[in-house]
Amino acid sequence: MTSNPKELQEIIKDQKTSSTPDITNSSQLITADAPKEIKENAHILDDYFDAGYAYSITKLILNHINDGYFRVKFVGFDKVPERNNPDRPLIYASNHSGMAFPWDAISFVSGLFEKNNFDMKKSVRAITAPALSRSQFMNPFLIQNFWKKLGAIDATWLNYETAMHYNGSNILVYPEGVPGIGKGFNNKYTLQRLATSTLRMSIKYKTDIVPFATVNGEFINPFSYSASLLNDFVQKLGIPFLPIGFMSLLIPIQPWLFYFAFPANLTFVRGKRISPYKMIGEREIEDISEEEILALSEEIHDQMQDELNKAVKLYGRKPYDFWDLLSVSIKNVQRSFKFFPALWPIIFTKHKNDFKHLKENVNNGNYPLNAQEQLEIVQPIVDKQKDLDVSVSSVVDTIVENPEILLFYTPVAGLLHLFTSK
Repeated sequence: MTSNPKELQEIIKDQKTSSTPDITNSSQLITADAPKEIKENAHILDDYFDAGYAYSITKLILNHINDGYFRVKFVGFDKVPERNNPDRPLIYASNHSGMAFPWDAISFVSGLFEKNNFDMKKSVRAITAPALSRSQFMNPFLIQNFWKKLGAIDATWLNYETAMHYNGSNILVYPEGVPGIGKGFNNKYTLQRLATSTLRMSIKYKTDIVPFATVNGEFINPFSYSASLLNDFVQKLGIPFLPIGFMSLLIPIQPWLFYFAFPANLTFVRGKRISPYKMIGEREIEDISEEEILALSEEIHDQMQDELNKAVKLYGRKPYDFWDLLSVSIKNVQRSFKFFPALWPIIFTKHKNDFKHLKENVNNGNYPLNAQEQLEIVQPIVDKQKDLDVSVSSVVDTIVENPEILLFYTPVAGLLHLFTSK
């Protein structure tokens, strides 16, 4: 995507526009039977979410990282899972990678979005730890509200309930929570205790859970470990955990490494659908005891652990497969350098700037609020653009426009930049 406003205007000049901004939003996709408090809370589904941004960054950046760096594979997803209950979203659930920035979630959400031909209803919006949004430096390269722009929803009980009444997409959860991603390399592929909130939602709304195993995510940041005392300290700074390992020692020298990932060959393996409401006898959630909930949670935990173990045996033998990485890089040599990790701070910032210019120049400056209309406007522009312009001159322009990028490459001072940015 070009950062030149004049070039951008040329690209979008044929785009159909209107003089009236679209005021339709996700509240219209809330089911009619939703309680009043759910309807009043529906605005959280629109807060910062931008389907056009999700499409643009997936097409211009993330799919290249997925294909050329992580070499993402989806196993068992050739047939899109259909909702058993048309009025409720499916709940996708997986293990989380240990001691790493959540690239596994970024790759799954963006990869599934593309695999489903950018159909929001067949894709997922993630229920995420509120810390990801509250802490600015937990947003990749300090891009404000990055997670929410891609559709993330803060994990509160009311927000989860609201999402269960939302017909605009399915839901993604990591039921291990923060203990899952912060469990340390010594506990790799070992599912932590599963939170029961997802189980309760599945029973209450009689919708299926679609489990999948994330393989090789543990190797995004390998040989990193967890210390409870250190984690207790950094949580006061807004960081859910701080890995102890080789890469952590280098972050003060090269702060962009905070967002770094080793080129793990990410593989997502779909498991057997789970219908907890059937397993519990189709009873209402109010009639089920806490003991029964915990017992059922353990049963689901064991199924997911067994499927994860089998997936690791099949797809985890070569977590990096450097020969495959080399082959993919050679085939895409003209563009592979554009998505080299050291350039990620510049590339993500450049896209942020470009997309801002796009929004200012479409629809007479009245960018729509409705997700489907955002997609309809952005898709042809991005498709015509085809690629992100990462030339020497565009990189220089991006740095001039955002000189703070240089702090990502500045020892110590750059680390302070992460903690003090707002």
